[in-house]
Amino acid sequence: MGARGRGSASAAGWSALGLAVAVGAWALAASAFEIPEIILPAPADVVAAFQRIPGYLLAQAAITLGETALGFALSVCCGVVIGVVIAAWRVAELMFYPLLVAFNAVPKVALAPLLVVWMGFGQQPKVVMALLVCFFPIVLSVAGGLTSTPPELVELAKSLDTPRWQTFVKIRFPGALPQIFVGLKVAMPLASIGAVIGEFSAGDAGLGFVIVQAGGSADTALAFAAIGLLGIMSVGLFYALVLAERLLLPWVRETAAIR
Repeated sequence: MGARGRGSASAAGWSALGLAVAVGAWALAASAFEIPEIILPAPADVVAAFQRIPGYLLAQAAITLGETALGFALSVCCGVVIGVVIAAWRVAELMFYPLLVAFNAVPKVALAPLLVVWMGFGQQPKVVMALLVCFFPIVLSVAGGLTSTPPELVELAKSLDTPRWQTFVKIRFPGALPQIFVGLKVAMPLASIGAVIGEFSAGDAGLGFVIVQAGGSADTALAFAAIGLLGIMSVGLFYALVLAERLLLPWVRETAAIR
């Protein structure tokens, strides 16, 4: 096994150890303080709740996963376009950037009832909520990455009479990709949060709907099982993005001396 493989195995081992410590502390606290299951179920109770209806929970997780992925994909499309416009046109930045900041400051939970009125109780409000929650970090990272191109490279392109579109495609955008991926990694977990917020308000399916139903029936263990699945899903999506970054930008790890 190479050094990179050993490093990956070591990182996975430490992550597994951290998870084991956290679950052990959880189980110890629930047992030592005799916390009622309705307040804090033990890990064994959560596993038992999952085993009661594993197929149902996995089906609901698949629904939330689809909403999250679609909302994230749409936010990437919108965020990249808006970020490029803001970076390329100073007037657009002055006109619309304050509006984007103000909109991002609005609690998205406040918009959930309006989305239900506008779009009904289908998948659309949940996908739109995921988009609204996570698109701002993408806009910010795209605009920031495109405007932080080393000036000597831009001057070199100008001295060679390189067309602006070629400068963008061959210099600005590739140079901005590391920062863009930072924004994508920030936005990915937010997309799942947005989907669950939508399911809280307009849900008839999905993990958010399961959590609401379980909370209403005081089945805390089932709610924790759904929350655990949501966490596993979010971690998987995040590391899928990390893997994509490593495959698409192999030079970043070399130049940044990342261990």
